[in-house]
Amino acid sequence: MTPQAGVSWSAANEYNAVSAGMGQILRNDPRDGRRGLLIPAVGIQRYEAPIEGFTIMGGEGAESMKGVETGRYFGKSQPRFEDARLLTGRGRFVDDIHPPGCLHAAVLRSPHVHAKIRSIRTDAASALDGVRLVLTAADLGDLAAPLPQLVPHAAIKDPRTPTPLAVGKVRYEGEPVAVVVAGDRYTAEDALELIEVDYEALPPVTEVEAALDEGGALVHEEIGSNVAADFLQVVGDPDGAFAGADVVIKKRFVIDRGASIAMEGRGVLAEWDARDRKLKVHVSTQAPVPLRAGLAQILGLPEHDVRLIAPDVGGGFGPKAIIFYPEEILVPHCAMLLGSPVKWIEDRREHFLASTQERAQVHQAEIAFAKDGTLLGVRDDFLLDAGAYVPYGIIVGIVTSTTLPGPYRVRNYRSRLRSVYTNRITVTPYRGAGRPQAVFVIERLFDEAAKALGMDPLALRAKNLIQPDEFPWDMGMIYQDTSDVIYDSGDYPACQRTAVEAVGYEEFRKSGKAAYRKEGRYVGIGVANYVEGTGIGPYEGARVYVEPTGDVFVGTGSGATGQGAETTFSQIAAEALGIDPGRIRVATGDTDKFHWGVGNYASRTAVVTGSAVHKAAVKVREMMAKVAAEELEAPPESLVFDDGHVYVEGAPARKLTFRDVARLANPLRGNLPADFIPGLEATEFHVPKTAAFSSGTHAAIVEVDPDRCDIKILKYVIVHDCGNMINPKIVDGQIKGGFAQGLGGAFYEKLVHDKQSGALLTASLMDYCVPTASEVPEVEIHHLVTPSPINPLGVKGCGEGGTIPVPTVIAQAVQDALSEFGVEIDAVPLGPGILHSLLREKRGGEGEGGARP
Repeated sequence: MTPQAGVSWSAANEYNAVSAGMGQILRNDPRDGRRGLLIPAVGIQRYEAPIEGFTIMGGEGAESMKGVETGRYFGKSQPRFEDARLLTGRGRFVDDIHPPGCLHAAVLRSPHVHAKIRSIRTDAASALDGVRLVLTAADLGDLAAPLPQLVPHAAIKDPRTPTPLAVGKVRYEGEPVAVVVAGDRYTAEDALELIEVDYEALPPVTEVEAALDEGGALVHEEIGSNVAADFLQVVGDPDGAFAGADVVIKKRFVIDRGASIAMEGRGVLAEWDARDRKLKVHVSTQAPVPLRAGLAQILGLPEHDVRLIAPDVGGGFGPKAIIFYPEEILVPHCAMLLGSPVKWIEDRREHFLASTQERAQVHQAEIAFAKDGTLLGVRDDFLLDAGAYVPYGIIVGIVTSTTLPGPYRVRNYRSRLRSVYTNRITVTPYRGAGRPQAVFVIERLFDEAAKALGMDPLALRAKNLIQPDEFPWDMGMIYQDTSDVIYDSGDYPACQRTAVEAVGYEEFRKSGKAAYRKEGRYVGIGVANYVEGTGIGPYEGARVYVEPTGDVFVGTGSGATGQGAETTFSQIAAEALGIDPGRIRVATGDTDKFHWGVGNYASRTAVVTGSAVHKAAVKVREMMAKVAAEELEAPPESLVFDDGHVYVEGAPARKLTFRDVARLANPLRGNLPADFIPGLEATEFHVPKTAAFSSGTHAAIVEVDPDRCDIKILKYVIVHDCGNMINPKIVDGQIKGGFAQGLGGAFYEKLVHDKQSGALLTASLMDYCVPTASEVPEVEIHHLVTPSPINPLGVKGCGEGGTIPVPTVIAQAVQDALSEFGVEIDAVPLGPGILHSLLREKRGGEGEGGARP
């Protein structure tokens, strides 16, 4: 690896790729049988040997590997255990839970994006038959204080977070102003209409660039500016690189907001036991443990008296991750005041107005090359629309800035991020989380540079890709979890090569495009590379326990949101213990089952929680071996664990069941040693020192109808490397689901606001176009396997790779299809209306609809 030069800030330290005592991975090349090429493992953490039965595979021959089988259970495409329950209507979501005497809450939300609250009158609402409680900020007392900033950052000098109910002013459409609790939701909604609020409308701040205008409206007047944070990262000497460049490309790029549109909206059900002073809360959340901790702190309760349960969650995608929503405070507070269960379920309009969103960024970016196509440097100055508050800090912006260099040798880089307050709902990560924006910028810059250099855009990329023998590659920056950005493993040339071959790039360039044009069809091709940081810290834990029946229990603090966590954790534990996964019961998202954890987000569940499950299972196996060895009168290392049995190698006739071993581990009589610990149970934690970096390439052939300004995807190829796969079928599901959301963000899903008032005009699924089965094509998936050396399973995350490069690939393909029009696409999402405008602009506004040359 070539060290990065001249990091401009002290937090980025020198990285030694070959430190004493480091572990190594053996790379295999199946093409010629070579063995013995050694990849140094990351020096921050010793590589831990994979579990028994694993075959670590990867390296230069990775393009020939699909669905690598790595163990008896680990690596198998077995059906998901969750599906039988979910597909037969036996799932248990928040709104499926109906405790006796349950009351229902509804929230009054601001119709303005920016306004003072002169007065609120609730008398008529309180008097309505069936209403049990009406609260405004004036009724909350100490709870009216700003909610905690969950992810602070030094660059945010004076952070602003929301209060549970608006105090004196509203700063986005949909901000909670009052809450009503009644016997049913219908009555509560009727009562909302009786609340009288006197608003004084204020000038809105709706565009991120306009928010910087001197003398303009301010979201938070007391700060004196709309800039929440100004954060700079510099690697090497970018200014010097640009000064010596032969070709410099400078472009402006815009990526607009999108909503997550989970199938299940947010929901909260709170039950207060006044006698025992215990609070039980069911929440549709990705982070039950942090939410429990926050609730306990805010409500003044001991943590052990608060039980937080995330039952089945119908999609998370980021907005249900580590963030305190007002409703998650208000509903438990109301339950405690009334002594009755209280439930609130988000409706679809509320989701558009009051659940966090993402994507909105504006980039002024430039790239520098030598005349032979060598990449010299990148500079990017971008604005992030943070919305009205910054409880999540500048995480999305940091992810963008550290992702933008992608899989390329960017030795000189300058990234300036300005996080800007606007009168819109708060921005937090949404599937992809800052990465689609980064990939759009760097890949579009490469395309423009290739034109200027007279090179094929893929040849230019290939020339500048980090090579397999250059890992680990230190980017010289700090990631979202404050660790160094160090690419751990990958084969980026193989990713691009596989995608290019699979999509038929050379054939399309030579004759395919021309053949389509002879038929009167406009067809183009797009290819984009990406690198995705996954498996971030700070930690996750797991408890593994062998029941007296011989079955196994696994508990974690990480929530599950439909990604197959129950199945994958079962497979991990089964591989370590030698028992069928069907005999393993997994509990996630219940703080009474496991007390510690961070959450299910950032493609970290399999990497971090999965590693903790593996460690705990290995520890339990060691305990079982010690107990069984005494009974079988054999050394522990001679024992075989197979299909729920333990026996001495070579002597399977005399064997113990797991039930036998569990009984022996908890004797009711006998002389026991002083250090005896009963049972077969272990709790372990995994603390990643750096992220594990997945990677891949997407390629597509897209047809554009210039009359209807619509698109049809003729072929879409995804090449994906997430290291060792626990369950390839689940990986494919994650990739396909992510692709559908990426396609929405590329062409269909656009939040439109009124230019004058700032009000959201697309607050329903009649106006906000989510792609359906008719628009989402079949995708061709290829798996490359370069295991991560920094966790015991060799895995990397796979939750967002299907989403990240899709807008870029679609934009490239559409621009290529319409190349004879001279259309340039520098903003996403697209959509028929935008395509129509672009075509009209190139034709001087001639005609309506028909845009053919």
